[in-house]
Amino acid sequence: MKKLLPTSTAGSLPKPSWLAQPEALWSPWKLQGQELIEGKHDALRVSLHEQQQAGIDIVSDGEQTRQHFVTTFIEHLTGVDFENRRTVKIRDRYDASVPTVVGNVSRPKSIFVEDAKILRQQTKQPIKWALPGPMTMIDTLYDDYYQSREKLAWVFAKILNQEAKELEAAGVDIIQFDEPAFNVFFDEVNDWGIACLERAIEGLKCETAVHICYGYGIKANTDWKKTLGAKWRQYEEVFPNLKKSNIDIISLECHNSRVPIELLELIRGKKVMVGVIDVATDSIETPEEVAKTLREALKYVDADKLYPGTNCGMAPLSRAVAGEKLKALSAGAAIIRKELLLSN
Repeated sequence: MKKLLPTSTAGSLPKPSWLAQPEALWSPWKLQGQELIEGKHDALRVSLHEQQQAGIDIVSDGEQTRQHFVTTFIEHLTGVDFENRRTVKIRDRYDASVPTVVGNVSRPKSIFVEDAKILRQQTKQPIKWALPGPMTMIDTLYDDYYQSREKLAWVFAKILNQEAKELEAAGVDIIQFDEPAFNVFFDEVNDWGIACLERAIEGLKCETAVHICYGYGIKANTDWKKTLGAKWRQYEEVFPNLKKSNIDIISLECHNSRVPIELLELIRGKKVMVGVIDVATDSIETPEEVAKTLREALKYVDADKLYPGTNCGMAPLSRAVAGEKLKALSAGAAIIRKELLLSN
């Protein structure tokens, strides 16, 4: 990206109330059949427009065509039974009813490629597309077939690579893999999780990113954060190996979190998407608050490698709040851009 400090969102943005219940995760669709397909694509265009109005540089679909960032991908795979559901504890944090892996998992056809083509047709700006990471996918299922988290993760890595290559061919500039599970299962991440992620990006020429955060601003996540103590050092466990990986960009949570900013030193040299917008509150950041977080990050990240963004997806927020937060993101980045230009 040629622009200094290009802004983007981490992932989801609120859906219009005519498409799905607002301010909720896993919200059921309000439309059906062809109306739903058209409604999703209308919402994609609205989301793009709202990002552009807010001054966002690297735009996305806002995940408007997806009910959930993981399960919507899994719905399109063979070998997964959505009728046969089990309750599992997701990321050792909260119980959820999830589908069951009952046979060999494969991807019969592309999943998000047609949606990505529509987004590409709407704008000449750089576009980013988010996919679930292999480890987060296995953490959102009950496996009754492979009987091995690692085996299933490698299967998903191959499938994700197929999808990513088609997204790249459709004109996507950055493919991001969402891996909140990287903040929980440290031994697995270092043993095979990062290797699986590298299999998912194998052969890609576009930029790649991994997004690791502390989750949506839902009660299960905010309650968990209260147990983590005065300093959140989870990134310390995985950053050294991520720095050595082939992933181009590391996306992380920063603003209003207890992540020690100096942990960014562990990935110096990588491009870093720093979350400067808190998605767990309706309070709107001021541009100066955003700028302050970016100044701290610049102590450890070179300016040409810093990508201001949001801590996580904003699906649970209202459209009005999300819109104002995006404007603050753009305005705060503009303050720092001006400071950097004046200092050179």
